[in-house]
Amino acid sequence: MKTIFVKPQEVERKWYIVDAAGKRLGRVAAKVASILRGKHKPIYTPHQEVGDFVIIINADKVVVTGNKRKDKLYYHHSGQPGGLRVESFEKVIQRKPTYPLEVAIKGMLPKNRLGRKLFKNVKIYAGEAHPHGAQKPEPLQIP
Repeated sequence: MKTIFVKPQEVERKWYIVDAAGKRLGRVAAKVASILRGKHKPIYTPHQEVGDFVIIINADKVVVTGNKRKDKLYYHHSGQPGGLRVESFEKVIQRKPTYPLEVAIKGMLPKNRLGRKLFKNVKIYAGEAHPHGAQKPEPLQIP
């Protein structure tokens, strides 16, 4: 079987919009990561950027199940001795509402140049408003 090579100008890119209000964090992240990679297309190639663009609105209303709202922790280290900072999901979502979705989606993408490039194709907004109306995004349903 031959490896498929698609020229970047031949790839047809679509824009999708996802309303994260009331949806589970992991389910939204998994679906968005799959769309960003292009796994839903017949021309999918693991080493090429063939995915679509995704706009996520209402990121501040994303849901986590169980006790994760207070038990789920996000770690950050400043690089200095004793510089480990720990915050719960509750505090992070108040301080920066888009951060939990960003971390979840980034964790599901490749850890290389391709992953960093693919992450630029997702736009995450805390509220309803977004400046991408001219791209005519199609709604994407997440179960």
